Amino acid sequence: MTKTNVDQYKDEKIRNIYDVVTKSEIETKYTGLSEEIVRNISKLKNEPQWVLDLRLKALDMYYKLPMPSWGPDISDLDIDKIDTYVKTKSKINTKWEDVPEDVRKMFDALGIPEAEKKSFAGVGAQFDSEFVYHNLKEKLEKKGVIYCDIDTAIKKYPELVKEYFCKIAPINDHKFMALHYALFSGGSFIYIPKGVKLDFPVQSYYRFNSKAAGQFEHTLIVADEDSSVEFIEGCSAPGYNENNIHAGCVELYVKDNAYLKFSTIENWSKNMYNLNTKKAIVGKNGKVEWITGAFGSKVSMLYPLNILNGEGARCEYYGLTFAGSGQNIDTGIKVIHNAPNTYSTINTKSITKDGGISTWRSFVDVRKHAKNSNVALSCNSLMLDSLSRTDTVPVNKIENSDTVFSHEASVGKISDEVIFYCMSRGFTEEEAKALIVRGFAEPITKSFPVEYAVEMNRLIDLELEGVIG
Repeated sequence: MTKTNVDQYKDEKIRNIYDVVTKSEIETKYTGLSEEIVRNISKLKNEPQWVLDLRLKALDMYYKLPMPSWGPDISDLDIDKIDTYVKTKSKINTKWEDVPEDVRKMFDALGIPEAEKKSFAGVGAQFDSEFVYHNLKEKLEKKGVIYCDIDTAIKKYPELVKEYFCKIAPINDHKFMALHYALFSGGSFIYIPKGVKLDFPVQSYYRFNSKAAGQFEHTLIVADEDSSVEFIEGCSAPGYNENNIHAGCVELYVKDNAYLKFSTIENWSKNMYNLNTKKAIVGKNGKVEWITGAFGSKVSMLYPLNILNGEGARCEYYGLTFAGSGQNIDTGIKVIHNAPNTYSTINTKSITKDGGISTWRSFVDVRKHAKNSNVALSCNSLMLDSLSRTDTVPVNKIENSDTVFSHEASVGKISDEVIFYCMSRGFTEEEAKALIVRGFAEPITKSFPVEYAVEMNRLIDLELEGVIG
C-alpha cells in the first residue's frame, strides 16, 4: 500500500475516524516468530502448562505446513517483519471510566457510547493484542452466563475451556491456523447455560492500532441446550504503508435446541491480510445464523465451516463483501449436512469497483445418511465498472436422492435503463447509482440490528463517495 493510497483516503474522507491512530504507550512488544517469543507470551500471561504445550506444538506445525497454493497472492506477507504481540500499558477493566482516556475516546468515536452500551447484555473492547474492557450485566452472571476474555476463562474455567478449545478448529487445519494457536491473544469466551435465553446481544470490538502488526484473537462460544444468544463483533484499523495481518479464530458450539446468531462488520484498512477462521457445530434442532459485512483489507480469505451434526439442525448465512482498488476479497462458506432433516440457507452479495477482485467459494456436502435435507444457495454479484472482476466457485456434493437443492447465481452491472428511470424521477446520476447499490445490499443489511444496519449503509456510502457519478 503506497502513501498515495493513504492520502487518497483522507482526501476523500472515506476512512474518517477509522484512520485515526491512538498514541498509547506500549508496555510489551514482540516482533517476528520464534520459540522464545511464544514462550514469552505464555509466561507474560501466566498460562498453565497445557496452553504452552499447545502453542509450541502449533509453532512446530506452522513451519511444517505449506503456504496456501490457491487463492489470492500473499507472498509479500513476511511474518518476521510483523509485531506479533503488542500490549499497551493498560490492564483489563470492568468499568468504562477506568479505561485509559485516549483508548476510551477512540472506542466512543467508533460507536460504543453510554447509551448504546446499555442496550447490550455485555460489551468487550480489545486494543491490539489484549482486551482493555470487558463487562457483563450482573443479572446474567446470576443465571450462570459467562462472558470474559479468553485468558481469564483459561484460568477461571479451565475444564470448561479445555472441553471445547481447539476442537473444531484444530492446529493442523492450515498454516495460518497453526500460526494463530502459536500466538493467540485476546478474544472472548461465552458460555450460555441450559435454558437461558439472552434478550440483548453481546458485543466485542477489535481495534487494530499498531502498524506492521498482527492480531490473533480467539473467540469461543458455547450455547448449551435450549439456550439462545446473539453475538456481534466489530473490527477496524487505520491505514498504514506496512502490511498488517489478522489471523483470528472463532469456534461456535450450538447444542440441541439452541440458537446462536453471530454478526460481524469488518472494516479493516487496505493494508490488512485478513486470514481468519470460523467454524460451528450444531446439534439436534439447533440453529446457527451468520450475518457478515466485509469491507476493507488488502486480502481476505475466510470460509466459515458449519457442521450440522444433529437431526433438524439449521444454518443460515447472509454475507456482503465490497472490493475496491487493490483489494482481493476471497470468501465463502462450507456446510456439512451430517444428519437427516437438516437445512442450510446461503444468501450472499458482492460489490466490486475500481478493479477490485471478489471471489465467492462454497462447499456443500450432504452426506448419504442426511436424508430429507434442504439446501438453498444464492450468490449475486454487482460490478460498478469494467475494470473489476468477480467469480463464483460453488462445489456441491449431494450423496442421497432425498435432498432438495437449489442454487442460483448472477453477475451484472448497473443497468443504464434503471439509471435513466431514476434520473427521470429527479435523482442525479450519482444518487441513482448509490440508490441501486444500497437496494442491492438491502437484503443483507436488514439482517443486522438497526444500529449496525445504519453503520453498514454508512460504510457503503463511504466506499461510494467520490467514486461513482
